[in-house]
This record gives sequence, C-alpha cells and structure tokens, in this order.
Amino acid sequence: MVKKTKQIVVGGVPVGGGAPVSVQSMTNTDTRDVEATVRQIEALTEAGCDIVRSSVYDMACAAALRSIKDQIRIPIVADIHFDYRLAIAAIENGADKLRFNPGNIGDESRVRALVSCAKAHHTPIRIGVNAGSIEPALRLKYGGATTEAMVESALKHVSLLEHEGFTDIVLSLKASNVRETVDAYRAIHARVDYPLHVGVTETGDVANGIVKSAAGIGALLLDGIGDTIRVSLADDPVREVETGLRILRAVGLRRDDIELVSCPTCGRTRVNVMQMVEQVNSRLPHKRGYLKVAVMGCAVNGPGEAADADIGVAFGNGNGVLFEHGKQVFHGEAQVVVDELVRRANEMLSAK
Repeated sequence: MVKKTKQIVVGGVPVGGGAPVSVQSMTNTDTRDVEATVRQIEALTEAGCDIVRSSVYDMACAAALRSIKDQIRIPIVADIHFDYRLAIAAIENGADKLRFNPGNIGDESRVRALVSCAKAHHTPIRIGVNAGSIEPALRLKYGGATTEAMVESALKHVSLLEHEGFTDIVLSLKASNVRETVDAYRAIHARVDYPLHVGVTETGDVANGIVKSAAGIGALLLDGIGDTIRVSLADDPVREVETGLRILRAVGLRRDDIELVSCPTCGRTRVNVMQMVEQVNSRLPHKRGYLKVAVMGCAVNGPGEAADADIGVAFGNGNGVLFEHGKQVFHGEAQVVVDELVRRANEMLSAK
C-alpha cells in the first residue's frame, strides 16, 4: 500500500496527500531581469511546468519577485542560500514557497526568524538537503556526505520547524549519485509523513542527466515515493519539464499524451521502422489525451504488441496489418497502412 503524505498547497497547486505528482523546474535567468525571467517562466508553463523556482541571491532579486509573480500563471518558489534575511524579503514579496538549504542557512536563530515570517504569511517551506553542502559537523560525524548525514540534517530541521509550530513542510535529499539519492529518500520516507520533492542533482552532461534522473526519480516513483519532481539538467529548463513529464508517463502517473510503442529493429525487419515511427509521431497531435499506438517491425512481437495497443501496425515484407483494439481492420502496402493509422488515430483523439 502506498503511504499517503501530508498535503500542502503551493500557490493553488496541491503537493502530497494523493495529489497528482507535479513537475517543477528552475529558471536560469538573472532574477533581477524581470522581463527575461517572466519570458522563461511562460515557456516553462507552456511546456507543462506546475511550479517554478528562482534564485534569490540578493535583495534586488527578492524585490523582483513581486513583479514576476504578477505576470506569471504558476506558483513561484524562492531559492535561498546563506542569508535568512533574503528568505524573509522573498516571502514579503509574495513567494508561494520557500526553499532553504540547511547546510548553509546559518544557526537556529536564523531559521526561527524565517519560519516566523513564513508562518505569518502561510508560506510553505522546503528543507532542501544537498549532499554537496551538508553541515560540516555531520560530514565529520559520518565521514562524508552519506545517506545518514542527509537524513539527520533533514530530520534536525524538521524538528526545529515543528518546535516553532510550523508543519507546511516539503523535504528533499539530493545527491549526484543515484544510489545515494534513492537510499536517502527511502530512509526519510520511512521516518516522516511530509511530502517529498524528488530529484537527482548535479547530474553532469545532458545525456547522463536524463539517464540519472530517469533511473533515480523513476525508481522512487515506482516505490510510491515522491509528490513533486524536478529533473536537473545543464540545458534549457524546458528540457527538464519535458523529461519530467516523460518520466511520469513512463511510470504510469500521467496519461495525457500518446504512448508510442515500437520495436528496436533487427535483421528481420523489411521496412524502415525508425522512419515510420518518426512519421507517425510527427503526424499525430500531442497532449490531446491518452492513446497507445504501436509501430512494430516484424512478425515476432509485432502482431501481439499492435493488438494490445489502442491502434497499431505490424509490418511484414513491405506491407503491414493494422489493428484497432485487438482486431485486424486494415492491411496493405506499408505507407498506405501508416496513412490509415494516422487517420484513425486522429479520429480517436478527436473523440476524446
């Protein structure tokens, strides 16, 4: 049975408590440049981002949040390091949530001050533990930024916030190592009921970042762990959102687009399957609803996969058979069958 976490609300978006897993990203603009930041957030919103985070590294950034928030359609989170006063200023300028790093925010009195402000404004807080900035005392205690060190850091600050009567808390425990990240989230999930923001951080180049994120986030989501996610990539933040949505679809948590099934091809294929897949994918409208479409290259698994899909084609020697909900409905030359698949799939999507 999947453990149900406490639900908090971030600017109208529910997180935890059985709410759909939300997708987050982070701007890479200078937050003080309101126009550029708003433009990037709008692009993220169009891509499907649910919540966005921006760096607040000086008072000008904190002040800019007010103008940014007035021009965007999704909640904005203030990302705070080192100076608790920036957190207070961000909250007072309308931040929908606060993220602080317990490894560099300072002593408990500073945390209490920002918590007091968050409580007064009903602003949720994410305690964002990163392996790269674990408190020196915990590094010394555990011999490095271990899973145990990350969990203790998170629990220490949860206790501090709870002592102040504050429970609108989200937690994250991120490392660049997938195994350490997964172990940390599993450990904290067993100890608390607060919603978890899941992700792998500092993932390297884009290709490795996508693989690491899919492995780590996917493994946790399949375990029922994770209430909101962020894929961290050294790329356009829109790519983070697109990848996050693909991960959610791959593990069955989003059914809002076409699921395209195709074989990896081998020496048995007698048509250019990759070309047919690209053609089908480009000719069908996306984000119009869920539809499972199969494009298979030979008689080994082709008929079975095509029949299991809502609509699918199994190719032979230059020709193909079209299946719709398990029944053969058409056959002919390969390109003609593809054209018929696209026509029928469009009709199915239009009827949704």
